[in-house]
Parts: sequence; structure tokens; C-alpha cells
Amino acid sequence: MYLRLPTKIGTDHMTATLPAPKSIDHRDKTQRKSLLGTCAVHFVHDGIGDALYVLLPIWGQAFALSYTQIGMLRAAYSTSLAFLQMPAGLLAERVGVVRLLVAGTIVAGTGFALLATASSFVNLGMLILLAGIGSSVQHPLSSEIISRAYSAATRRAALGVYNFSGDLGKMAVTAAVGLGVAMIGWANTAIAYGVVVGLVGLLASYALRHLSNFDRGTGSVSKTAVATGWGFTNAQAFALLSGIHIIDSACRTGLLTFLPFLLIASGAAPTTIGFGLALVFVGGALGKLVCGLLAERVGVIRTVVITELATGALILSAVLAPLAGQLVLLVPLGIALNGTSSVLYGTVAEFVREDRQGRSFGLFYTLGSAASVTAPFLFGIVSDATSVPKALLGIAGLALATIPLSALLRGHVQTR
Repeated sequence: MYLRLPTKIGTDHMTATLPAPKSIDHRDKTQRKSLLGTCAVHFVHDGIGDALYVLLPIWGQAFALSYTQIGMLRAAYSTSLAFLQMPAGLLAERVGVVRLLVAGTIVAGTGFALLATASSFVNLGMLILLAGIGSSVQHPLSSEIISRAYSAATRRAALGVYNFSGDLGKMAVTAAVGLGVAMIGWANTAIAYGVVVGLVGLLASYALRHLSNFDRGTGSVSKTAVATGWGFTNAQAFALLSGIHIIDSACRTGLLTFLPFLLIASGAAPTTIGFGLALVFVGGALGKLVCGLLAERVGVIRTVVITELATGALILSAVLAPLAGQLVLLVPLGIALNGTSSVLYGTVAEFVREDRQGRSFGLFYTLGSAASVTAPFLFGIVSDATSVPKALLGIAGLALATIPLSALLRGHVQTR
């Protein structure tokens, strides 16, 4: 809608065509609602994934599990993400992005709540798998909603806010679950948080109801996407970026799975484990800000090298330190651990056409999730064969493997 405003210059009358303020306000409200709804969903889904790190040591004692079995439980969640994020993006093109996002959130909450009924290792694995199936829709669909709601000039900032909301969920939920375990037991805590997740799913359906036309339009997008492929503008650079992401995801998931056991060996109580993980996620949230600023100052490649070197050094220091020293190291470790991913996410769009960003994010997240499947299992085997500290040292060494890939990527990145 446009307003025609008369403008007098001398004796002549001219008209100027300006966009109506109401249309601008409507677009801003649509963007805010899109971001609010996806951020709320991201908060609770990331909370589910990282609450598992608090519960795994408790299940290990309650069900007499080996480190390999602990790794398999964590891998059950990551397996769902690895294999279902891409199908979720394709299914959303048929049933609707918002409908699938809301349904997935309710399924994830249900699976998490039902963990309270688990009586064996197999039961735990199946229910964690169910929660992961629900969570698999979240990253690609939310990223698509934001990518299509915001223009190229503002999309990176909106995705940054979205990613930060996930870090807030990691911080708040892990601390709350650790406290809940101490106060009401792990089973009641699982039920309570599962209900919260389901309610957020229902609230998100209300917040995103304005996207009904968005859902109806997905069918035409699907046909175009299938016909023209992924839309890479630089496939080699995307592959190198994905390789760094795979290693970084493996290091992060492996470390977070077995860090609680390192803290336990140093004398940490369950509440201390929850607090310690919350410190890591506080650092992770800061890492998004700190490393984003660092990337603008020294470049993307140098930032990746700095964060990965810092990750390796801080893991080594944590293995050698007593409990008090470990807790002090957890915030900077979180900064380094999460800093790389924040820089990588912001670089994906440089190598993919704008109209294919939904699929490219789905592929990128899927590759990282695939690494998260194997890392806990493999490092669980290493822990059983040697010890948890030696497995963590292996993770520190793996982080350094990103450096040669970063050198190869240097020539493709606009901001070095």
C-alpha cells in the first residue's frame, strides 16, 4: 500500500510515492514474531540436548553402565539429528514448516518426560531416540524461517540472536536440571522439563501463526529446489567449511559427554556438575559475541585457528587441574569450544545462493550431527580401554586437525 503525498515547489505541484508506515510496521512485527517463536523453540530444544550431559552420570550409576554405553546413549540423540534433519526439511515442504516444527517440539518434550519411566539401558536409549526425533526438526526449519523472514543485510544478525537463544537454553536448563536432580530427583525433573517443552511447542504455534501463507508456499519452493540442486556458489569452500564443522562438533560433543566424569573423579557432586556445565555454556554464549568481534578484527580463518588452539590447551589444563582449577577453566573453555561454531555458521551463506539457504543449513547441521553421533561412542571406547583423562587428551589433539583445513579455506573466505 502506498501514500501519495503532495509536495509544492514554487507554483508546481509534484507527488512523491512513499511506502506506508503501516506496511513497514507489519513487516517488522512479522520478523519479531518469527524470531521470538524460533528462539523460544531453540531455547528448549538445546536445553534437552545438553540436559542429557547432567543426567548421563546419574544413569551411569543407577543402571551400572560402562563408558561405552554412556557414549551410546548420547549418540542415540545425535543419531536422530544426523539422519532426520535433512528429511525434516523435505517433509516440511509437504506438510508445512510451522506445523512440523510445532509437532516436533511436542514429540521431543514427550520423549524427555517419558525418560522417568525408563527401567533399563535399552529403555533409556529408545526414549532418548524419540526425543531426538522430535528435536531433529528444530535447527533446519527455524533457520529457514529466519532466513526467509529477514533480508540478506539483517539475516546474519537475526541468526546470531537465534543461536544465542540456544546458548541461553543450555545455560539455564543444565543448571535447573542439576538443581532439580538434587531437590526432586532425576525422574521428576525429566517429567517437569518435558512438560515445559511441550507447552513451548504450543505457544510457538500461536507465535508463528502468521506464517500460514509461508507454509502454503512451500510446495512451489520444493519443486524449484529439487530441479536445481543445492545452489552452491563455491562447493569446494562449503566442503572445507563442513570438514572443520565436523571436527569441531566431534570435539564439542565428546568433551561435554565425558567432562562430567572428569569432574566426578575430582570430587564433584551432581549439583556441581550441573553448575560446571552451566559455566561451559556461559562461556559458549560469550564465545558467540567474543569470537564474532574477533573475526571482524583478525578474520575468520585466524579466529578458527585461535579458538581451536585454545580448546586444545584448555582441555589439557583441565585434565591436569584439581576440581577448583577445573571450574575456573570452564568459562574460557566454553568460549573456545563454542567460538568456532559461531564463526562457521555465519560463513555458510557466503557459499550458497540466497534461495537455497534452508537446505544448505540443513545439510550443514546434519554433517555436524553425524560427527556428534560417532564421537561419544568412539571416545567412550577409548575411556573404557584407557581412562577418561586420556580420552579427553585425544579430543584436544583432534581439535588441532582443523588447522590445515582452515589454511585451505583461507583463499575462499571474503574476510580472512
